[in-house]
Amino acid sequence: MTKERKTNKHEKAGAPPDAPLNPMGEEETADQPQTPGANGAQTYAEQEPGNPWADRLDKAEAEREEYLNLAQRVQADFDNFRRRNQSVRAEATQDGANNVLTQLLPVLDNLERAIEAAAAQGEQGTSLGSGVELILRQLRDAMGKFGVAEINRVGEKFDPNLENAVMQADADSGEPGTVCEVFQKGYKTESKVLRYAMVKVVVG
Repeated sequence: MTKERKTNKHEKAGAPPDAPLNPMGEEETADQPQTPGANGAQTYAEQEPGNPWADRLDKAEAEREEYLNLAQRVQADFDNFRRRNQSVRAEATQDGANNVLTQLLPVLDNLERAIEAAAAQGEQGTSLGSGVELILRQLRDAMGKFGVAEINRVGEKFDPNLENAVMQADADSGEPGTVCEVFQKGYKTESKVLRYAMVKVVVG
């Protein structure tokens, strides 16, 4: 008597007996959708050509570059403004100092005249004459700290950038075109002539 072989549900469905089963006891078919796992497979959103997250990322990167360029331009403009402001402030300070020094020149002239008058009257060694000399020396020292220098170019070639020729002298007074006498002293700083010297120039 032959034994009848029991058939399972795979055989009833026409599937081969060695077909794999899933954990639920059902057969996996080729057309069953696969869920992306941790094996580096792309997600459904990445596979879609119109991914909204990718568009947002591109837009954010573009805005970041725009804001970065704007910040760099603002920083450069501020640096330029700061340098210009420092230059203007330094020039204004120097101009103010030059104006004050120019106003002090007549005082310097009068002190020198006072000393010359005291010497002519024989009072140079008196207490009054010594006091005037002390004041003159202090004033010169104070102005010297601001770079004030006297323009004294007797015997040198006349320079219109430093002197004003108000008289002419004969050729016997010296070399032609040179300064032979100073009527009023001139003063200058490193950057500006505070007062041009009034001189006599030899004709040449």
